[in-house]
Amino acid sequence: MSAEAEHQSDARRALLALYDEALPVVYGYFVRRCGDRATAEDLTSETFLAAMDAARRVDPPPITIPWLLGVARHKLADHYRRGQQRLAVPVADPPEPADAADDWDTELDRMVAEAVLARLAEPHRTVLVLRYMDDCSVGECAELIGRTVHATEALLVRARRAFRQEYPEGGTS
Repeated sequence: MSAEAEHQSDARRALLALYDEALPVVYGYFVRRCGDRATAEDLTSETFLAAMDAARRVDPPPITIPWLLGVARHKLADHYRRGQQRLAVPVADPPEPADAADDWDTELDRMVAEAVLARLAEPHRTVLVLRYMDDCSVGECAELIGRTVHATEALLVRARRAFRQEYPEGGTS
């Protein structure tokens, strides 16, 4: 067996070994955000199908629960985008908000923050997203990334420091 085929096989085995542990985490992620069990089940299936597709690649990524949650976040965003497209009805342009500059500053801050997150090391990015974007407690973060609460708190301190060092001085807000 070639090294590439063996690597793919290892990724598939890793996904299967992780499945029982990861399924309730991924499903719970969707249920908390959708409130609809059928949608949560569909999105959970889509997430694991995408993971299996990734495991079949020539150079598969390391498949872990945080990685699966990243896939889940993308699937949820796609779901909401599809919903917006379905519900979009052409109407007159809405009036401009009273203070459009404030909205732009907020949007700009969000875009800069996402760019900074993308540059961080995977453990830092994962713990910051779980804690501040997914609103998980430190204990929940620890469980999801397979660390102790104390180690997760220390990781959060280092991740926040790394984020501050990467964030441009004098953000808009």
